[in-house]
Amino acid sequence: MYPGIHAKAKPDAPAVIMAGSGETRTWKQLDDRSNQLAQLWWAAGLRPGDHVAIFTDNRPEYFDVAWAALRSGIYLTTVNRYLTADEAAYIVNDCGASCLVVSSALRDVAEELAPLLTGCPIRLAAGGGVDGFDDFNAALAGQPAAPLAEEPRGDFMLYSSGTTGRPKGIMRPLSGDPVTAPTALTMLLQGFWGFGDDSVYLSPAPLYHSAPTGFTLSTHALGGTTVIMEKFDPDAALAAIEQHKVTHSQWVPTMFTRMLKMPEDFRTRYDLSSHRVAIHAAAPCPVEVKRQMIEWWGPIIHEYYGGTELNGLTIVDSPQWLAHPGTVGRPVLGTLHICDDEGNELPNGEPGLVYFEQPVMPFAYHGDPDKTRKAQHPVHPAWSKLGDVGYLDDEGFLYLTDRKDFMIISGGVNIYPQEIEDVLVLHAKVADAAVFGIPDLEMGEQVKAVVQLQPGTDPEGIEAELLAYCRENLAHYKCPRSIDVVDELPRLPTGKLYKRLLRDPYWGKSDSKIV
Repeated sequence: MYPGIHAKAKPDAPAVIMAGSGETRTWKQLDDRSNQLAQLWWAAGLRPGDHVAIFTDNRPEYFDVAWAALRSGIYLTTVNRYLTADEAAYIVNDCGASCLVVSSALRDVAEELAPLLTGCPIRLAAGGGVDGFDDFNAALAGQPAAPLAEEPRGDFMLYSSGTTGRPKGIMRPLSGDPVTAPTALTMLLQGFWGFGDDSVYLSPAPLYHSAPTGFTLSTHALGGTTVIMEKFDPDAALAAIEQHKVTHSQWVPTMFTRMLKMPEDFRTRYDLSSHRVAIHAAAPCPVEVKRQMIEWWGPIIHEYYGGTELNGLTIVDSPQWLAHPGTVGRPVLGTLHICDDEGNELPNGEPGLVYFEQPVMPFAYHGDPDKTRKAQHPVHPAWSKLGDVGYLDDEGFLYLTDRKDFMIISGGVNIYPQEIEDVLVLHAKVADAAVFGIPDLEMGEQVKAVVQLQPGTDPEGIEAELLAYCRENLAHYKCPRSIDVVDELPRLPTGKLYKRLLRDPYWGKSDSKIV
């Protein structure tokens, strides 16, 4: 269940294929290089429970680092490649990393970052020279490729998205298991979605995010090949499915929207017959977008809902979803509870805060006991929330309405932006949309929309056109009072929309940053 085993069975087969460049990592290369990095860390005094970090673009070295940590009992923090030097330095310093690996693609930010680090004695750069960092390949070349005498399983300490204030590391205790032991995620992929040693998994998203990280490494654990896109492109994604005979993939809803808006002849010119399972998550998917994807790709689309905190998980397949449109599924990890702001459970059909119950609280926010406590139910400390609002139907299926922080209260009425965004994004001229509340002297808040238009769209008259479109498809009180057009919404390739960056200026705040 890790590269050492697969390297013996199929040393020259590809473990990693970069979709754009075609660069590969064979199983032997991945095993050798991750062993060499693990040996380097051991020689430098790192031991189980210590921390390392990586700040790179999508590239093969990512897996050298990840597997070195997982086979050394070390915590790995993946740093969002779009952060500024100050933001990245905060995370590297906060997690206490003894080693940081950067890439030449992020040279400018990495060189600004280096003098901001308060510790981190081992600093390595992949892909070319970066001032303040040693060459990654040269550092590995001086180490033996043999595994460590003991290989306890490491883990990830990933950081929360940081839409309000500084992000916090999500820390779980190390399992104490050997790296060869199966994990809950590998069993989930194997049991629910049929991953195995013949799987070819396409990852079109940035590897620093929790889902691409977990799914690619679990695919490796099961002996499958990962095909990694350097950057998402709808045409290139379909081409990769055909070229590499992809069997499994994972997406975010904005990728679905972009593929659906491709010309029909582009959408249908690729052979997608190898594609057995397409999984999506990370952000709510408009009902009509998902319905169209199922019509196009067939009933191979699966969805899950959960967070980096791993406090709970729901899943739903295509037939279940078609019978319950809009659901994110029923729980396979944790027990669901829908509660009001005081913690009282609500009846089916009534929206409230979504809590997952587990036997014990499965995580803590590193260095922030107050944030950990706020994630817990006021009465039941083993129940935890991510801040989402939703409701259950009578069959136990969960439906999400929005984030608690983004709910608009206008004239005492709760308005959920997601519903309005789902309508706007279906308009032929809209590439992406964000809806939020702005101040209104009479109503408290009014509904505001900001849209990103399809390339080549003339913005002349678009506000009136979209307002009329909303009035045709939404109750009057939900319709935006005004719509602004921007060149690009602050949405990362992970699907995460940093809505606060759009919202804060309307509330008189001008110093917003990603974290």
